[in-house]
Amino acid sequence: MASSHSSSLVPQSNSRDAFFKKEMDSAKHFRPVQSLPDVCPKEPTGDPNSLGDSPSLVADQHRWTIYHSKVNLPAALNDPRLAKRESDFFTKTWGLDFVDTEVTPSFYLPQINKENFALYQQEIIQREKIHERCKNICPPKDTFDRTLLHTHDKSRTDLEQVPKIFMKPDFALEDSLTFNAVLPWSHFNTSGGKGNRDAASSKLLQEKLSHYLDIVEVNIAHQISLRSEAFFHAMTSQHELQDYLRKTSQAVKILRDKIAQIDKVMCEGSLQVLRLSLTRNNCVKAYNKLKLMATVHQTQPTVQLLLSTSEFVGALDLIATTQEVLQQELQGIHSFRHLGSQLCELEKLIDKMMIAEFSTYARSDLNRPFEEDCQILEEERLVSLVFGLLKQRKLNFFEIYGDEMIVTAKNIIKQCVVSTVSQIEEIDTEVVVKLADQMRMMNFPQWFDLLKNIFSKFTIFLKRIKATLNIIRSMVLLVLDKNQRTRELEETSVQKNPAKDNAVDTEVAYLIHEGMFISDAFSDGDLPSVAVDTTSQRNTSPNSEPCSSDSVSEPECTTDSSSSKEQMPSSIIPGGVEIMISEDMKLTDLELEKLANNIQELLYSASDICHDRSVKFLMARAKDGFLEKLNSNEFVALSRLMEGFILDTEQICGRKSMSLRGALQSQANRFVNRFHEERKTKLSLLLDNERWKQADVPAEFQDLVDSVSDGKIILPEKKAGAAEERKPTDFLIVEGQKYAVVGTVLLLIKIILEYCQCVDNIPSITTDMLTRLSDLLKYFNSRSCQLVLGAGALQVVGLKTITTKNLALSSRCLQLIVHYIPIIRAHFEARLQPKQFSMLRHFDHITKDYHDHIAEISAKLVAIMDSLFDKLLSKYEVKAPVPSACFRNICKQMAKMHEAICDLLPEEQTQMLFLRINASYKLHLKRQLAHLNVVNDGGPQNGLVTADVAFYTGNLQALRGLKNLDLNMAEIWDQKR
Repeated sequence: MASSHSSSLVPQSNSRDAFFKKEMDSAKHFRPVQSLPDVCPKEPTGDPNSLGDSPSLVADQHRWTIYHSKVNLPAALNDPRLAKRESDFFTKTWGLDFVDTEVTPSFYLPQINKENFALYQQEIIQREKIHERCKNICPPKDTFDRTLLHTHDKSRTDLEQVPKIFMKPDFALEDSLTFNAVLPWSHFNTSGGKGNRDAASSKLLQEKLSHYLDIVEVNIAHQISLRSEAFFHAMTSQHELQDYLRKTSQAVKILRDKIAQIDKVMCEGSLQVLRLSLTRNNCVKAYNKLKLMATVHQTQPTVQLLLSTSEFVGALDLIATTQEVLQQELQGIHSFRHLGSQLCELEKLIDKMMIAEFSTYARSDLNRPFEEDCQILEEERLVSLVFGLLKQRKLNFFEIYGDEMIVTAKNIIKQCVVSTVSQIEEIDTEVVVKLADQMRMMNFPQWFDLLKNIFSKFTIFLKRIKATLNIIRSMVLLVLDKNQRTRELEETSVQKNPAKDNAVDTEVAYLIHEGMFISDAFSDGDLPSVAVDTTSQRNTSPNSEPCSSDSVSEPECTTDSSSSKEQMPSSIIPGGVEIMISEDMKLTDLELEKLANNIQELLYSASDICHDRSVKFLMARAKDGFLEKLNSNEFVALSRLMEGFILDTEQICGRKSMSLRGALQSQANRFVNRFHEERKTKLSLLLDNERWKQADVPAEFQDLVDSVSDGKIILPEKKAGAAEERKPTDFLIVEGQKYAVVGTVLLLIKIILEYCQCVDNIPSITTDMLTRLSDLLKYFNSRSCQLVLGAGALQVVGLKTITTKNLALSSRCLQLIVHYIPIIRAHFEARLQPKQFSMLRHFDHITKDYHDHIAEISAKLVAIMDSLFDKLLSKYEVKAPVPSACFRNICKQMAKMHEAICDLLPEEQTQMLFLRINASYKLHLKRQLAHLNVVNDGGPQNGLVTADVAFYTGNLQALRGLKNLDLNMAEIWDQKR
């Protein structure tokens, strides 16, 4: 395979074949390639002309040269022309039947020679000349790149023939699956009479594998030839590197000898002096540490002594100082290996003791008798406990206080109920065991006094909680203020002394030798004071390394740290107790601010707890509908008591609690519903029994109306004797006007004023009362319309007919209500929020409905007379005697109408009503005269009509209040020219 591949690349320069001519022509257009310098010492590098035509490995690496004329050993051994070949374990012989045979030419294909292409050459020769001329003018693209691409593509094509299994990185014939895939056992099975076919299959497999081998070897050889130049260059560079390394080794040896001489002459003596000085310092430090160890050894007995006197803060400070010393100064001391864990356990025990002590304090503070005037119990004890808990970062201690508040609030109500029940003889505690049942047996005054007692104790309870939480919160804010001031002082000192810090850094020389600092060889007095502070800060850092026997930390660091703890800033909390704030409060500003906010929220929670317990107490009493059965005065008293308690808690805690207010609103809504239903039912019964006759006005109702002055609604106080002495009147006097009313309207006025007075007593129900009052007024309007205009009173009450007096009385009653609607509106408007003013539109709608009703009544009165005029004037005849019977009857009916309404309606309304009646009369008379063809011509008929009309006019103007009425009777005649 390799030999065939090599032979195919040899050009035949003397041949005239088109294929080889194409190869030669393409070689002429290679771009000139600059030869790289030959690095191979054995290859001639003289004048290029002296080389003759010998190819170059670099310039001609991508074209066929004499260096390609080689074959590999397997290709030479696998000569298929041999008659017999050796076989091994994997291959079989091709067989003796394999011989080279010549293919016989086909008889069906003609013999082709050059003459067959003569005609084509004559046709194409002109195009070929043009093509050659174009190639000279425009040279083709880089043939060299195409040759490379062609060679690369060919190599890739050849490699694609090799199965992918041979290319896998984990290819191994030891794997049974891989072995069976490469060499199927079916090719080696010679049994069963299939020997010849199996032998042929094994031979074919042998040829395939040999072919794959040839492809791989050719590609490997090609890749090696491409990289030959780099190989030769690497060989040359290797000799130069060896020379450089040899010279460098000699220079390093000389330098080491010189450094050893300098060290022996100049450094050993000085370093010996420093070592002795360091040894002395370490002995002094060892002595100081022994004294310190003796002090630390007494820590546990001292802590026990402090705990026996409840000095938690002092014990915690001592434990913190000891742990700091153990971590910084005595770290690694074998005898103290368990002391740190013991102190940690002791600190955990102190935590539990402080939490238990704080819980005990909270319980005793909240459950002490309410008769005590002192609001804060053992203030110094509270301060000590709080600072100890802050020091230990037990920031959830306020939750303990919150739990105690809940328990105490429950006990307050229980104790109040038990105390009150024990004083009531009517309640037998042996029969009625449960407190809730005992409480439900109380009447309203007893229960009201109990609720007042509970509210008063809750008020004292909240004041005590506020005083205690203010002390705790002030301590938290004090620590926060101290942290902020300390940070500001540090920032100020850093800004003022930057140069001083730089001088210290340059003065301390960190000349390291055998892990020690040279600066420790000097005495403490030789170093600047700031340097000592810097060293102490470094030693007290939490990340400092353990001290060894050669440790060079300052011997007095422990004394400095203890003295710094003694210099704590003092502050005075609002209670007057002076306290000392330690420096190791490791609380961030965010944690302290969050804790202060939580304490403030705890005060709000205390208010919520009192309100929630009060709501449960209220709901327990309201379970049997007790609160819904209260009268107005009782509910107003209850509402005022609850409102006062709500305002007191808001003033103490600074925030509104909505639970009790919501319960009050809920009960108020129930009260409003019952209040409204009772009065609506009462009004309905009154209307159903109303006979629509004018009623006398008792003096108390006149006083009630008189109390509404200047738009202010104030119910008068009842006077027992005065009302009996005064007699009832026929009319209700309102601002100088007389109103003839029925009894239902008098009671309706009282009901309306009760609604307004209820709003004054319970402001929270203003909107509900407005809605209910609007509903009540609408109900009265619609129901009175049904009874009078709709004639419903005929069936309900049993009236025989609805008279004009009934209609006029109904109209006057409606006018009285309309008179009070603006006053009622102003009353509610003064008690509504601006965003609730839209509800006032209900009164506008009601006013419109009432005016429409009044207009309908007036229209009904006119309609009554209109039907009468139509009936009488339709029979009217112009004839003697004068006045006619028709006009006498009309005047009689007009007099009855006037008699019925003149005492009920004001004079102005009476005049307007009779003007409308007169207009109706003129219309009917004009229509009848036109029907009778009577005209205003001065004739006999005209004279008779004029006499009748004069009679009508005289009678009508003779009625009371109608004397000056302009009747304009000339309109009865048609105005014709």
